Amino acid sequence: MYLSTTRELYRQAAIEPQKGLCCTTTPIWRLPELSIPDIMLEMNYGCGSTVDPRDLAGDPAILYVGVGGGMEVLQFAYFSRRPGGVVGLDVVDEMLTACRRNLQQAERQNPWFRSSFVDLRQGDALDLPIESGTIDVAAQNCLFNIFHDDDLKRALAEMYRALKPNGRLILSDPVCETPMPEQLRQDERLRAMCLTGAIPLQDYVKRLADAGFGTIEVRAKRPYRVLAPRHYPTDRLIPIESVEICAIKNPMPPDGPCVFTGKTAIYFGDRDFFDDGKGHALGQNQPHAVCDKTAAALAALGRDDIHISQSTYFYDGGGCC
Repeated sequence: MYLSTTRELYRQAAIEPQKGLCCTTTPIWRLPELSIPDIMLEMNYGCGSTVDPRDLAGDPAILYVGVGGGMEVLQFAYFSRRPGGVVGLDVVDEMLTACRRNLQQAERQNPWFRSSFVDLRQGDALDLPIESGTIDVAAQNCLFNIFHDDDLKRALAEMYRALKPNGRLILSDPVCETPMPEQLRQDERLRAMCLTGAIPLQDYVKRLADAGFGTIEVRAKRPYRVLAPRHYPTDRLIPIESVEICAIKNPMPPDGPCVFTGKTAIYFGDRDFFDDGKGHALGQNQPHAVCDKTAAALAALGRDDIHISQSTYFYDGGGCC
């Protein structure tokens, strides 16, 4: 269960908005006829975005865990526009109250929106009050990094359970490649502030794969925070980044998950195309997004007419695996 430190921090953030508690450089979606109340922007306690039109075709059933001020449940409702189309969960009663109030303000600002489009419930990420296999898109923003190892494993398993086959888990969380000093990692207030629970990106990806997700897309990675010795008990600078990831509940390939980190393969040989005989055809001098496994397999061929880019940590769909 959530620690009392975390509950109290977000209870206070619900009662008195704390702009900057979390912070993102991800642009806020500006969509036709969507007006986001200022209070929702002030209570945007996330480190990225989990809302993307590519995930929301076909009127999906949506689950959002950790509602905050309600900005992202409003954005999700923009694409569903039906009663109960978005289920929003939170363990903090005061946050649910604030979110309801903010959604009522959104209803006054947006003629198309009804508060009934969002089904707000008291609920815990570690024990979702959701039937198995009923959700198309599940999302959380800057929540799972608060969990310690066993709880993170449980939260990911709960999301996987709730999703339908081929359902999508959209996550935004801090990651950190520099080892976090144990004193910082065990500081529950700093952890609740999304500062010291960050783990390396590859560890996060492995946890998603261990939960059963067969495709994992790293869609964005951006600078987020810096823990400096002058302000925190550390003897070195600790840069933290935020990532946006989509994990898809599709079958696990025999050789492990397809992980897209923004690698591109370009064939520049003398033929019209190159075919590796494993389902990957590269057009002459055309960029092809490839998963990390395919990039490694192509590189292992030792050819001098295939260029494999480094990971850009930006993946926008398409390509082969």
